[in-house]
Amino acid sequence: MHYTWKLQLDQNLHTPLTTFMPLLYYIILIPISYLPSWLLYRISDFLYFLLYQIIGYRKKVVRSNIQNSFPKLTTKEVIAIEKVFYVHFCDLIVESVKAFTISESEIKKRFTQRNPEIFKKYYDAHQELTLVGGHYGNWELYAISVANQMPHQPVALFTPLTNKFMSDKIMASRSKFGLWLKNYEEVKELINREHEQPLAIIFGTDQCPKLSQRPYWMEFLNQETGVQFGAEKFARENNTPVIYGAIHRLKRGHYEVVYELVCENPNDLPLGQITELHTKCLERDIINEPAFWLWSHKRWKRTKKDFDAELAKIN
Repeated sequence: MHYTWKLQLDQNLHTPLTTFMPLLYYIILIPISYLPSWLLYRISDFLYFLLYQIIGYRKKVVRSNIQNSFPKLTTKEVIAIEKVFYVHFCDLIVESVKAFTISESEIKKRFTQRNPEIFKKYYDAHQELTLVGGHYGNWELYAISVANQMPHQPVALFTPLTNKFMSDKIMASRSKFGLWLKNYEEVKELINREHEQPLAIIFGTDQCPKLSQRPYWMEFLNQETGVQFGAEKFARENNTPVIYGAIHRLKRGHYEVVYELVCENPNDLPLGQITELHTKCLERDIINEPAFWLWSHKRWKRTKKDFDAELAKIN
């Protein structure tokens, strides 16, 4: 699932909390989204103080993830990364709220692509692509901006949230400038149809995989890690070149994506190598600037031993 700022919602859609969500959206989120950027970042500064200094939101998870990923760092160095991460995390929150009402001209200023020419030869050949990336930089602004800055028709995988109202609003926000949001089965149907534009299917590959996804296991950030295999599987089945997108933070509120070719002919590579290659691209970016990855995500909550034990029960 494309990660978003999930509210911890009750699973029952008929609870008072579900009824409250439209009020939260229209009375709080939308008015905040219209605020000027300088004021939004003052809100972000307050959120940093609240979440990091007062509440300590997921601080144990964040610190443990950083320590395990960079075992040679001192505690002081780990905390330095941790603090910058929380500043960035709070910026992501207000930037995601801003995304509900951001204009097309504003998003073009705030999110750019350094090398969109990488797509030209594939577009000219009417060839579909598999795009891969992680929860690094600002993926929400990328989702909103991508359709206006590449020749292909981008299609992102999306799993609806529990709360239908917020799920619909997030889908509308992400897709308002041309991105298509589909589930995996819909994507498989789309790829077999004729389209005026060739498709670019976007996979976020750095979430903790579900048992049903049968992850590919490799070393990532000094830890045995299960990586979602869906992007490689899709690329092999549809013979699509694989391109990795690295999202870099230029300054507060401004980002750019840099694309690089992972492989052009996926079935020429040994099984698993595509996953190894694009995961190593993400690892490189995290090592270079660690604070801008989503450290609060429980990325390593399941070990290979856990997966194997659960699979043994099923089989």
